Amino acid sequence: MNMDQLKKELDYSIRNGERLHNAIQLECYQQEFINAVEEQLGDKAENYIQSLPSFKNEYQTWYSEAKALVKQLIPDRLADFTRHYEKPKSRKDITYENYTIEDYLQNLSITQRFEKIVGPDAAIPRFRQQISIVQSIQKCFESSLFDIRQLAQADLFDSELAVAKELAKNKFTRAAGAVGGVVLERHLKEVCNKHGVTIRKANPHVSDLNDALKNANVIDTPQWRFIQHLGDLRNLCAHDKNAEPTGDQVEDLLAGVSKVAKTIF
Repeated sequence: MNMDQLKKELDYSIRNGERLHNAIQLECYQQEFINAVEEQLGDKAENYIQSLPSFKNEYQTWYSEAKALVKQLIPDRLADFTRHYEKPKSRKDITYENYTIEDYLQNLSITQRFEKIVGPDAAIPRFRQQISIVQSIQKCFESSLFDIRQLAQADLFDSELAVAKELAKNKFTRAAGAVGGVVLERHLKEVCNKHGVTIRKANPHVSDLNDALKNANVIDTPQWRFIQHLGDLRNLCAHDKNAEPTGDQVEDLLAGVSKVAKTIF
């Protein structure tokens, strides 16, 4: 994904987040919200209110897309972003301070002797914080200090994969697989550098990088196995002269490398 595409994804996420923010306020403070909108929009208020999405129906989609942006562009804020959604594992009592959006989606309310202790409205400031985190990405784009190295690298990888796909299309399967393997190796090196994962070997291969990322808890076991499989396909193309890679194997390799490049940062 290039910079222009990322900006479009970000703009959409921010706009949709603002609409969801209004939607959750409508769900929690229906009459107060309607009164405020009517005062501001007059005759247009009813159409605007009807156009708002259902927070409970659409939040998960927004969360997944926004989380991917946070993970790719400001990974140091990922834990903060997810914390506002996920219920704390160590939580014993539910209070206003530790009520999360996940609680809201489950319609959780806590009362004691018919008195409300905490309810759905406690999720609103949590969601505001998530929107603020996503909005902070926009400021990164506007800042001269923003590191666009990763974005430029992503564009380069896309171009190289396009070359590999063209080679495969013209039946140069071994060459296509070798190019795809190089892209995979370089991307994994970038991920290691980004997360401060030290590689002892001077010229690490896919398996070395893959193991290092798993040991550092950057990737999980299913991701490690998937990359291991891609590494085996790469070795078939680049090193194994006794067996010719098939078109399907190279196609799987290139599709897998593309997936890794877009999901592991």
